[in-house]
Amino acid sequence: MIRDNVSDLVAFIAVAREGSFTRAAVKLGVSQPALSHTLRTLEERLGLRLLNRTTRSVAPTEAGERLLRSIEPQFAQIEGSLNALSEFRDRPAGIVRITATDHAASTILWPRLSKVMQDYPDITIELVTEEGLIDIVSERFDAGVRVGEYVEKDMIAVRIGPEMRQAIVGSPAYFQTRQAPKRPEDLTEHRCINIRRVTRGGYHPWEFEKRGREINVRVEGQLAVNSLELARNAALEGLGLAYLPDDMVKDDVANKRLVRVLEDWCEPYPGYHLFYPSSRQHAPAFAVVLEALRHRA
Repeated sequence: MIRDNVSDLVAFIAVAREGSFTRAAVKLGVSQPALSHTLRTLEERLGLRLLNRTTRSVAPTEAGERLLRSIEPQFAQIEGSLNALSEFRDRPAGIVRITATDHAASTILWPRLSKVMQDYPDITIELVTEEGLIDIVSERFDAGVRVGEYVEKDMIAVRIGPEMRQAIVGSPAYFQTRQAPKRPEDLTEHRCINIRRVTRGGYHPWEFEKRGREINVRVEGQLAVNSLELARNAALEGLGLAYLPDDMVKDDVANKRLVRVLEDWCEPYPGYHLFYPSSRQHAPAFAVVLEALRHRA
């Protein structure tokens, strides 16, 4: 019975994670009717309903959630062990899946990963950009990228970028009718461009620090976005103040397209880190990517 269940359980994991028979069928390379039949057969064999099906979505039942939490890590470990066998090949090969923000992907990852792909044609990179924080284990990523202070303690973190600083900027036109803020609390009197972080349940507060004093300010304004580049564009158009990594706006400030304020309240903080589970066995392809991304002063 265990032998019969293995392929069916793989199908169940795919449907549960994709939330769709159609997407799961594409991922598994089977037809949607065949996948539906497989899941019905599994449920009949177990005598339990594992999935709630509606015309718009598919979601695990309580029994399905328990089964998913139990078996998915085991299948991930098996997959990792199989991938690790590639060390016996002449060249590292395989897929490395990484999730990161757009900013980290464009400034840190892409310049280095493009060279990895040129040097190792058998390594495939899947780079997915997300502005929110996601669970890399349940989403089956090999690694994620976050600012160092936001990496969970049970993860291995490797520094891949220099220290960072934030910049508060607005256009010269914006400041023609407004006084520049002198301290973070003054931002409540300004139009600010909010950044929404989906997984944090709202707008991201603007964080400041000066000589050990930390202040978080909840700002308000006419516009909220989930993209740093959109926030920069809005600031250039005079729609408000933006809170952005300083490397994104240093040229705009130098060329006087943007004016920087509260610079003395924006102290350096740990830059981007690649993080991954300490318990997962990684293939040689991942080791190549890790070494390419590792920060060197």
